[in-house]
Amino acid sequence: MARQLVLDLPVTPAYGRDDFLVGGSNERAFALIERWPDWPDRLLRIEGPTGSGKSHLAAIWAERADAAIVPASAVTAERVPDLSALPAIALEDLDRGVGRGEGDEKALFHLVNLARERGRPVLVTSALPPERCGLATPDLLSRLRLAPAVTLDAPDDALLRAVLVKLFHDRQITVDASVVDFVASRMERSLGAAQDIVVALDHESLSRGRRVTRPIAANILAARDEQSESEAPEGN
Repeated sequence: MARQLVLDLPVTPAYGRDDFLVGGSNERAFALIERWPDWPDRLLRIEGPTGSGKSHLAAIWAERADAAIVPASAVTAERVPDLSALPAIALEDLDRGVGRGEGDEKALFHLVNLARERGRPVLVTSALPPERCGLATPDLLSRLRLAPAVTLDAPDDALLRAVLVKLFHDRQITVDASVVDFVASRMERSLGAAQDIVVALDHESLSRGRRVTRPIAANILAARDEQSESEAPEGN
């Protein structure tokens, strides 16, 4: 059967409050966002692996707190005056490159201090704790480590299935429940992996001109397993 050309069109994820799926792995973080503005501190950290829901929670909070969402690595000295004047700030992805330039770290520390002085709340998201983000500015590291933090854990079975259904729905893909169960029972326990698998299944089904089936899902999962094995360091 001839394969069809698949256009890689962008899919905008739904980041509203009602779109967030709550389970045992994220209920503490979600509850803290729901408590706003009754927070234990004006600076708060949310940590968790890629695809665990950090950006979704940040978007929910930003809507509630009238906050701007800014990549932490994009904070520079020139931007600090404007950013510190905002009602609230969500600093995303602390682990992605902030420590590469001391100037950016100093600007980030300055922004956090100004926000505290002016009573502006700041939410920081990261896949790693501050001490593992390569930060070279001791004062910034200390300030972040002292901030209250909540961690997103690996999803349980029920949440993983619900997320798969949502991701298929976001891409307007109709899938049988048996296919969702098949994928959920054999995939890595990660919401990031769920995103990657749904994208791969979407591309494969479109290129074949067929709906997503268990055989197609089995092929995608097997290919991911082979790729993981080939990328694993020798001796593991």
